[in-house]
Amino acid sequence: MSHQNSLIQTLQDLETEALSAIRAAADGEMLEALRVSFLGRKEGRISGILRGLGELSVDERPPVGAEANRVKEVLQEALRAREAEVISSGGQADEAVAGAEDLTLPARHSWKGGVHPVNRVIDDIWSIFRSMGFVRARGPEADTEWYNFLALNTPLDHPAADEQDTLYLKDSLLLRSHTSPVQVRTMEKHEPPIRILAPGMVYRRDSYDATHTPAFAQIEGLVVDEGITFIDFKATLAEFARRFWGSGTRVRFRPSFFPFTEPSAEVDVKRMITMKDGTRVESDWIEIMGAGMVDPNVLDNVGYDSERYTGFAFGMGPARIAMLKYGVPDLRIFFQNDVRFLSQFTAGSAQ
Repeated sequence: MSHQNSLIQTLQDLETEALSAIRAAADGEMLEALRVSFLGRKEGRISGILRGLGELSVDERPPVGAEANRVKEVLQEALRAREAEVISSGGQADEAVAGAEDLTLPARHSWKGGVHPVNRVIDDIWSIFRSMGFVRARGPEADTEWYNFLALNTPLDHPAADEQDTLYLKDSLLLRSHTSPVQVRTMEKHEPPIRILAPGMVYRRDSYDATHTPAFAQIEGLVVDEGITFIDFKATLAEFARRFWGSGTRVRFRPSFFPFTEPSAEVDVKRMITMKDGTRVESDWIEIMGAGMVDPNVLDNVGYDSERYTGFAFGMGPARIAMLKYGVPDLRIFFQNDVRFLSQFTAGSAQ
């Protein structure tokens, strides 16, 4: 027998031996040992045979190499098939239990969707204001300078209208930087009384960091009628804060400035927090919204009689409120679509 035929016969004998050993392997460790023994690059028996190709003539080498590759593929497929059998039988080699169910395996569960934590907060806020007689309103996300600035008593030389803060499209179109344009559009279409809540997305040239994003949700509220006073303004927002954060919540109004409200205020809350050991402590003052009485110029811009009608408006960011409610330290976590985080908010799991 020629040396070429001898090597081919050796490969075939090795194939028979390996297949028998693979069928008898009882677990993954044995299968891995067989893979190294027969197919390993350095110490594998097939590799050892191939090292003898140098003793063959140029014409004799291709048949031996082809047979070696065929045997490799057969053994690799046999190892994969046996590994699957071992796994399905719970690691047992006995063919009698190869198809038996392994009750120690964790059960398979389908993924369940849930309401995103920011949308959950929007729904909670909407539920509270709906119970106080508010209706929901919407407006376009691409709007004009008139609705986003001028009608809201904000001149175009105001810093908020600068291109460094606002995302302009073309001509006078822009991506709205707040949901306040919905106030103007609602007042143009309807006569008082008005009591609306307007949630929606807004866009600004903000950096993407732990407390800012260039696109985020905002909720705007507006009340206009005859005889609306600062007392109505404070009572409504204080009632909202206590319903949302709890009856022990304290509320304060700090003087501020917004072009479209006068007087204006920042609304802060002090809420009760339950610690890990079950004790209840009071938080620091936390700002939750900006608000104020509607500036008479805004009422005049929509054709309302500012001598007859008064009102108040407020705006808040539900994502930042969600950070406080759920103890989330970084705003970006809400937008990373991490299933490990979002699965905490499936039905019935959020606290």
